[in-house]
Amino acid sequence: MNTEKNMKKKVIDWKKGLLIVPLSFSLLIPTAGAFAHDGENHMDKPTVETPGADLRADLGHLLSEHAYLAVETMRKGAEGSADFEASAGALSENTEDLTAAITSVYGEEAGAEFNKIWSNHIGFFVDYVKATGNEDEDAKQKALDNLDGYKEDFSMFLENATGERLQAETLSEGLQAHINQLIGAFDSYVDGDYDMAYEKEREAIAHMQMVAKGFSGAITDQFPDKFENTKAVTPASDLRATLGHLLSEHAGLAMMTMQNGIDGSEDFDASAAALSENTDDLAAAITSVYGEEAGNQFKEMWSGHIGNFVEYVQATGAEDEEAKEAAMKALENYRADFSSFLETATEERLEAGALSEGLQEHVNQLISAFDNYTMEDYDAAYDSVREAYAHMYMPAKGLSGAFVDQFPDKFAMDAMPTDMPKTGMGGTAEQQMPIEWILAAILATMAATGVIVRRKMQKS
Repeated sequence: MNTEKNMKKKVIDWKKGLLIVPLSFSLLIPTAGAFAHDGENHMDKPTVETPGADLRADLGHLLSEHAYLAVETMRKGAEGSADFEASAGALSENTEDLTAAITSVYGEEAGAEFNKIWSNHIGFFVDYVKATGNEDEDAKQKALDNLDGYKEDFSMFLENATGERLQAETLSEGLQAHINQLIGAFDSYVDGDYDMAYEKEREAIAHMQMVAKGFSGAITDQFPDKFENTKAVTPASDLRATLGHLLSEHAGLAMMTMQNGIDGSEDFDASAAALSENTDDLAAAITSVYGEEAGNQFKEMWSGHIGNFVEYVQATGAEDEEAKEAAMKALENYRADFSSFLETATEERLEAGALSEGLQEHVNQLISAFDNYTMEDYDAAYDSVREAYAHMYMPAKGLSGAFVDQFPDKFAMDAMPTDMPKTGMGGTAEQQMPIEWILAAILATMAATGVIVRRKMQKS
């Protein structure tokens, strides 16, 4: 696709909301009155708004974002992309936020230890990328050996920090899965197997949600008073975590697909296919709550808005301002239609006007990330990438809260397991968080969904 990288852009103004609450406050110091539930409500009425559920969402956000940014940064390194430094910078900022989270729970000394171990393991992945570029098999093996050492060190760190609520031996298995997923995604990309590369990337993102589930469950068990005796793992928080996972993944994959489109990258089709699979999973979640007709309606609108972003990318490549405006107008219509759909589906538990504002923020973030990328302002682009990824945990909280309030019996605690998982993965180390398992508290059987028609941009 031929395009001028330094094309002039219209400035898009909007009010930015506060997207990322500092975790040193959000994890252990809930806003006064924000969780003013009495004991009866905690026990009898399921809710997604508890300190335990917030902890799980915060960790799910940052851990999955780590996996997403790590895969993309390794890919950018392999390509020698101009935005590699900005992508690596975003990954470093994610590490600082994770460090703040650990510090808020376990103190400065533990936070510093975490930061050292975590930063080192990112460095080992970078070493692997460099060795691959240099075709140095010995250096690649050294990087893998170092990652093996990290795996053992970090497993012991977590076992000690949680008072053995998480066990090092089984934690090590889960960390090996993380290593395999990131290395697998990178190796597949280098080999030109782009479908497998994005499959591994999606696995890595989902896997870290399982880590968040196990880790947050251990923390709330360890410090019950700090989390008002609420649990991180409930059927309601499962739903919130699932929506947070899929919505944030949508934002991440959409941004990379838009970049691939404007660059004419060989992996565009594979990234678009991964985005399509994410849409399938989101549609399955809606179907499980509201039935097949509503699921199909959701899928049609959701797929349409992805197509509008594609049209914006195509118009940018063609330097067609009118077509860009048409794409933005179509996104405006989508906001109105989708807001009304959700208001109706939730029986006005969600209000269309407020929903429309949130959807506009999502649109602005993706367009900003893309426009800044094409203008080669990569630091600003990745600021918007992080904002967009974080922002999707807000609608996940609102949507899941409305669903749980609408169907409280489907989110009762009756089916919850009684044993604390020892893996830190929320289950066995091999589980990848299938949507059917997470939503088992809603329906026993998921309704089947069709295959969406992907709209692919033309390459010139």
